[in-house]
Amino acid sequence: MKNNERIVYSINVEDLQNVAEEELGRKLTPTEIGLVENQLGDFISWHEAVVSAIEASVESTADDIVR
Repeated sequence: MKNNERIVYSINVEDLQNVAEEELGRKLTPTEIGLVENQLGDFISWHEAVVSAIEASVESTADDIVR
């Protein structure tokens, strides 16, 4: 696999189930998992998350270099 194709973050079914148990007090059914899976990307502002992570990483790296 090329380095550009490497996955840097993922959410798995266990993550979904942990959140469902916290929020709903139960696990999701297989049908509900499919529904959540199909919608999840619409609710994640991945661009903003990447920008925030870059800014935090670049700022901390720049601070370390200056010191």
